[in-house]
Order: sequence, then C-alpha cells, then structure tokens
Amino acid sequence: MIIRPERDDDRSAIGAVTAAAFAGHPHSDQTEPLIIERLRAGGALSLSLVAEEAGEVIGHVAFSPVTVTPAAAGWYGLGPISVRPDMQGRGVGSALIRRGLDMLRGSGAAGCVLVGEPGYYQKFGFRNEPALAFPGCAPQYFMALALTEAMASGTVAFDPAFGLG
Repeated sequence: MIIRPERDDDRSAIGAVTAAAFAGHPHSDQTEPLIIERLRAGGALSLSLVAEEAGEVIGHVAFSPVTVTPAAAGWYGLGPISVRPDMQGRGVGSALIRRGLDMLRGSGAAGCVLVGEPGYYQKFGFRNEPALAFPGCAPQYFMALALTEAMASGTVAFDPAFGLG
C-alpha cells in the first residue's frame, strides 16, 4: 500500500470510495463526497491523501482548516476519512490518519480536531478536551489532538463546506 497526496486524476475514485464507505452508515447524510468537492473548490482542502494498492485508490483522508474563537492559529479538522468497504479493517484508515498527522506536525500545525467515534480515534491521541467546544455535538464525539505543546481553547467552527451552520 502506498500513501500519497491526491492527484487530479484521483478525484472520481476518491468520490466513489467515499460514497461506498458511507453508504448506509447510520450517522451519515451521504454528503461526504460533496464535502470533499466543496473543500477542494473553496481552496480549503489543505491536505488530501489517498491510499493506493495495485494502482487503485482504496482510501482517502481530508484535512481542512478550522476556526477557533478566540483566535488560535494552525488548527485543522480531520475528515472525511473513507476506506473502500472491502478493504476496511486492514489498517488503511489508521495509516492515512498517521501519515496525515505526521505531515501536519511537519508543517508546524498546532493541532487537529474531529467528530468521530472515541473508541477509534483515541488510539491516535485524540481526546475530549473541555477547553474546546463544538456547538451541537455531544462532547464525547468531539475530540482534539494538540500537535504542539499548547492545547487551544474556545469554540471550533469547521469550513462551510461541511454545511454545519
């Protein structure tokens, strides 16, 4: 498996993998492929990585800037992340997340937030941080990881591409 930045010719495969990964998921409104397209179109897709095996895209992860109020610079949101259904449970998603977080650290990013399943994301160091809030989300599902020494505090807003407010 190779993990690499997306290329222009990966876009349709990313959309297909993302749609398949979220099909029938109880916490999805099936807009995840559109979120990625809107992030890309708005110039907010800061980091977009694919997992490739045998020349085929089998997974994808997106990172985009988030706003923390009061101001805290250098924070990103993780997601959507998707793995082709027949490749799930094989470490593809974990590899994408680890590579993305390493690349964010290397670029000097301050931290990363996400909305997701605590049992999965805690293994990467994500935790519920009472100093950070994401209105409308149950606190246990909103998690953060400081990539520097300082944890931000304040209210987080994701890019408008997510359609969250």
